[in-house]
Amino acid sequence: MDERKLAEQQFDARIADVEARISAACSRSGRTREEIQVVAVTKYVSSDMVRLALDKGYKVLGENRWQDAKEKVERFGDEAVWHFIGHLQTNKVKDVLGRFACIHSVDRISLATEIHKKAEALGISVPCFIQVNVSGEESKYGLPPEQLMEFAEQIRGLQGLSVAGLMTMAPYEAEPESTRPVFRGLRQLRDELNAKSILDKPVTELSMGMSNDFEVAIEEGATMIRLGSVLVGTSS
Repeated sequence: MDERKLAEQQFDARIADVEARISAACSRSGRTREEIQVVAVTKYVSSDMVRLALDKGYKVLGENRWQDAKEKVERFGDEAVWHFIGHLQTNKVKDVLGRFACIHSVDRISLATEIHKKAEALGISVPCFIQVNVSGEESKYGLPPEQLMEFAEQIRGLQGLSVAGLMTMAPYEAEPESTRPVFRGLRQLRDELNAKSILDKPVTELSMGMSNDFEVAIEEGATMIRLGSVLVGTSS
């Protein structure tokens, strides 16, 4: 069996497993599969695996760093809908805008302002997620939860970005159930933000859940899950 055929068979097996687990989590929480957008995280895989992911119908792809994503974005372009899911340095905004359809990691006013400025120059408004460090881990980026409302007030007038929702990363836990309070906390923050009507329109999306804990995230209201190793693997 040639290498590509083997990679495709392994990918098919991962897809079947992931889709079954998504469906089961939806069933447990009274949701439908259509409510869940999978962002296939391709940061650790080759362009050949990106090609395979696209061929299998995974069109929304997530990358963490422009330097690593550049070759893939330039090769596949509009075949994919690119989401920037990593920590974004202010000086890299110029590289990301116009190439990535969504930014999941807005966590400081300097970044929001730069996105707004560059987006207005391009005549676009960029869908963004506000990243919140619900767990409080020092190793994680994101706003402290108690600063979310003030931050929303600060960025409300920035027309170059459109807040689609909130994003968080839970700690890696041997028992995924331990992540539930983090995901529940983000959902509660979204609901509180909407109740206060701080932004021009309600935010609906929750980008939360990764390979280790996506089922719990779905049960707690995730609308986007970011899946790398469990779906596309770690190298190819």
